Amino acid sequence: MQEGDENILILKGVCKEFPGVKALNEVDFALRKGEVHALVGENGAGKSTLMKILSGAYTKDNGIIEFDGKEVEISSPRTSEKLGIAIIYQELNLINRISVAENVFLGRAPKKNGVIQWKKMDKDAKALFNSFDIEMDVTKCARDFSIAQQQIIEIIKAVSINARVVIMDEPTSSLTENETKILFRIIRSLKAKGISIIFITHRLDEVFEISDRLTVLRDGCYIGTKDVKDTTKSELIKMMIGRELKQQFPQRNVQIGEECFRVEHISDGNKVKDVSFCVHKGEVLGFAGLVGAGRTETMRLIFGADKKSSGKMYINDKEVRINHPRQSVLERIGFVTENRKEEGLFLKLPVRNNIVAVAIDKIKTFKILNFNKERSICDKYIRDLKINTPSINQAVVFLSGGNQQKVVLAKWLLSDSEVMILDEPTRGIDVGAKREIFEIINELAAQGKAIIFISSEMEEILGVSDRIIVMHEGEIAGEVQKENFSERIITEYAFGGA
Repeated sequence: MQEGDENILILKGVCKEFPGVKALNEVDFALRKGEVHALVGENGAGKSTLMKILSGAYTKDNGIIEFDGKEVEISSPRTSEKLGIAIIYQELNLINRISVAENVFLGRAPKKNGVIQWKKMDKDAKALFNSFDIEMDVTKCARDFSIAQQQIIEIIKAVSINARVVIMDEPTSSLTENETKILFRIIRSLKAKGISIIFITHRLDEVFEISDRLTVLRDGCYIGTKDVKDTTKSELIKMMIGRELKQQFPQRNVQIGEECFRVEHISDGNKVKDVSFCVHKGEVLGFAGLVGAGRTETMRLIFGADKKSSGKMYINDKEVRINHPRQSVLERIGFVTENRKEEGLFLKLPVRNNIVAVAIDKIKTFKILNFNKERSICDKYIRDLKINTPSINQAVVFLSGGNQQKVVLAKWLLSDSEVMILDEPTRGIDVGAKREIFEIINELAAQGKAIIFISSEMEEILGVSDRIIVMHEGEIAGEVQKENFSERIITEYAFGGA
């Protein structure tokens, strides 16, 4: 066996159970020295649980973990760090108000006679970034950098503890295409230094671009490991969902009706500049553009989450004045927010409370909460949307990302919204759950709802929309009709071209 083929990490028969859920069942996994190994599977497949066991956040119930040829017990994050395992979560763990250098050496600052050597810390941090040909002002606060740059800081922090295994959980979910290329360059540089990478992503194209091998989990079980070069995308999807996904975007044959919702000259005086558009009943209007183009900011103004400086809105040709989300709900505008964990859900509350959150009147009888009604309604949405939860009383925080997103959708479906804004509704969820969400969008359109669909994934925006508006630097750069859909045209508009 060549040195590059030696395993740095082996898991055998690893099990983990939570109340009502068998998260991992006899899972095997092997990571070679200096390889990029993709860990893929649907939401709830067990990927995050497995990584939390490796990071010391959870302890396994059964099974064996071997690191560099020796059996180990990972009982805490400190144990994991001492072994040389570093994890970079999707939600970054930097302290925004301290410098880059302080973040890199947090808890490990160089000292002399008990006093921190600030100049040495800055110099050492700078040297680490230079070793990867990255220009970074290590004296500036972490909050002064973009999400992509903060991601890089996390990677350098991992390298600084002499990590031999770096786990990356959805590292590209908030990155632009160009930022993703920079990240991949750093990953290849880590690989060249003999560092092993476990790469978790739902973007299957990335698996084939950056990974050497892939391992698939499904329903907490190990399905198989393959060399990427010997695998096709359709084979991978079949391994992930247990069946062939013949068509990612379900066909929709909906008669688009009259205008339902119109926005005229909406602005916030900063990131959104004079935006006007309309959407019809039964239509899916796509919003494309680069990260920071102003799509989310526009939708927040419409929904009343942020204050607009100018502009008017009309529903069924009647002007509506919205200055607060409560008014949007009353006017039957729904908003599936991009940030479901912070803005879309009450994570510590059960599924039932989240589903009825914006339509509480529907479970009242003579102004008194009717818990039988609540149970009946929640059971219906769990069944219709295939929400995988032990019960309606399960706290949402314990559901997978895809199931959390379905709970957010259920909440707004119950509200009978006439206009539905979906901001990155498939971010961080697997290919099977994506298909289910696309089917829900089709059903909403068939009911005559007006749908505004925002996505940063070109394939999605082309596959789901009836018409596409492209934004650039807070303005509408162009509008593309279905018969003219083209990746080239949308990209040109997104970069400000005409």
